[in-house]
Amino acid sequence: MRLAALMFLASAWACAQTWSGYLVDSRCYRSLEGNRNPRDTLTEVDHDRGWEVRYCHLTPKTRSFTVVQKDGQSFELDSAGNAQAAKLFAKAGSKGPFYVMVTGEMSRNTVRVESIAAAK
Repeated sequence: MRLAALMFLASAWACAQTWSGYLVDSRCYRSLEGNRNPRDTLTEVDHDRGWEVRYCHLTPKTRSFTVVQKDGQSFELDSAGNAQAAKLFAKAGSKGPFYVMVTGEMSRNTVRVESIAAAK
């Protein structure tokens, strides 16, 4: 019985991945990403993701979070991850871009967060 439980925990742990990126306001970032000209074929050429990260900075009222990686990929956090991110941000009290490391499991475009921590 112990062996089965240990194997289950080991397999669950093996599925966990780690990502790092900038923590931004989900609603703001989704709005900016969706605000594009549908006829523009060169969207990545004139796309300033750094500006979007700065524009969608976190505020004490932010409740839904997205992590934007340096390569431009992004993902949202689950409800437990949002609560952890809000607590982490409140504790840090940072106003600039907030860089984090997230560990969890990806499901579609949302990560089921196991842990989140400030990173450099």
